[in-house]
Amino acid sequence: MSLALTLAALWVLAANILAMTPSKDNHWRRAYALIALGIPIVGLVTWHHGPWIGMLVMAGGVSVLRWPVVYFGRWIKRVTLR
Repeated sequence: MSLALTLAALWVLAANILAMTPSKDNHWRRAYALIALGIPIVGLVTWHHGPWIGMLVMAGGVSVLRWPVVYFGRWIKRVTLR
């Protein structure tokens, strides 16, 4: 397995471990940190393995961080419909 896919797998493992631990802010700070780490990893996977594998890794990240994506979509919808 390449370094890029190994980093993506470690990111998923870390995301699941962080999701199982208690949090006072509903895991939002952890979500921000995972997003900040995940974007470069998706870029690295895309660079090494092409856009299809990059999109699969991105879809996996979106499935893990679904609520930030839902809130971002609502924000985009609210801003564009003004």
